[in-house]
Amino acid sequence: MITTSGNVTRLLRAWTGGDPKALEKLTPLVYAELHRLAVRSMAAERRDHTLQPTALVHEAYVRLMRSKNVVWKDRAHFFALSARLMRRILVDFARSRRSGKRGGRDTPVSLEEITVVSPQRAPYLIALDDALTRLAEMDARKSEVVELRFFGGLSVEETADVLKVSRDTVLRDWKMARLWLLRQIRTTEVYEP
Repeated sequence: MITTSGNVTRLLRAWTGGDPKALEKLTPLVYAELHRLAVRSMAAERRDHTLQPTALVHEAYVRLMRSKNVVWKDRAHFFALSARLMRRILVDFARSRRSGKRGGRDTPVSLEEITVVSPQRAPYLIALDDALTRLAEMDARKSEVVELRFFGGLSVEETADVLKVSRDTVLRDWKMARLWLLRQIRTTEVYEP
């Protein structure tokens, strides 16, 4: 369950305002949630995989803490940026796994399987990232719904809370975005370079 909005928002604002003790209190709250999201997004990955959930959350956390110029509006803003950073980290990792490899065509995988960063799925994660970037240009909210649900691992209710929209709006956006993204990915030839 996502930590209470008021606590995280209050601590983020205090930290942005220069209170170093706020960061000390904020860290365990958001770190635990970021770790839960990373574990959830990588649950199907093999045990000996180079990128583990802890490494993903550490990298995201370090990047978040280095974001000195960000004025944190609230918990929603923090977790939206966290989901975006996790997406970027996963895609960068997938791109690095692909570099230097040669091979034939991959077998199709479902949208849910794309989050598992393995040599077979890396091209699909990259295709998803490209499609999601195009979706953001057309409809930013639908793109945010996908980032929060798919990369951030948030439930429909949590996503609605973060975006300050209704549960029905999230369900509608999620359904339409998934269909659009799948169509985009299916029309993209995905090869292992």
